[in-house]
Amino acid sequence: MRADAARNLDAVLQTGARLLALDPGTSIAAIAAAAGVDRRTVYRRFATREALLAAVQVAKLDACEKAVAAARLTEAPVLVALHRYAEGIITVSRRWPVDVRHVQDEVAVSRLGRLIEQLDAFMARAVREGVIRPGLPDRWARSLLIHLTNIASHEMPELTSAQGADMVVRSLLGGLGPG
Repeated sequence: MRADAARNLDAVLQTGARLLALDPGTSIAAIAAAAGVDRRTVYRRFATREALLAAVQVAKLDACEKAVAAARLTEAPVLVALHRYAEGIITVSRRWPVDVRHVQDEVAVSRLGRLIEQLDAFMARAVREGVIRPGLPDRWARSLLIHLTNIASHEMPELTSAQGADMVVRSLLGGLGPG
């Protein structure tokens, strides 16, 4: 792909992610205008808004997989991996603010399932190593981690990704009590 075509594609995907997260009914024409490209440029690549949304979701899954790999959930010390995960996912979620929980493509669904399995295994490791208390309902810690990173990503834009990760880790492990 030519450099200008790659830049245009990235602009369309980034703009599409931002606008579709705000309004799933945003038109391709509006996305093209906001991205600074002609709508025909977008239509050559994506026949429908749904196709563009699917491409944005795949881009977010790609970025999530890289963030999870960089966190080293299976080999880094739990607290280090937890902070790396939170910081990486906050960065990804801010860049790609679309929700991937509703992906339609079978491959994307499978990829999302693998990411969730990795988080569940990481949380089980955190319990075994005494970082998270045992006896919580299945998926509780993982669900809480996902929700906290979403809050840091989208409701606390004044925090850097690192500051957001600090808040996520402190909230997950210490709760909101005075201690």
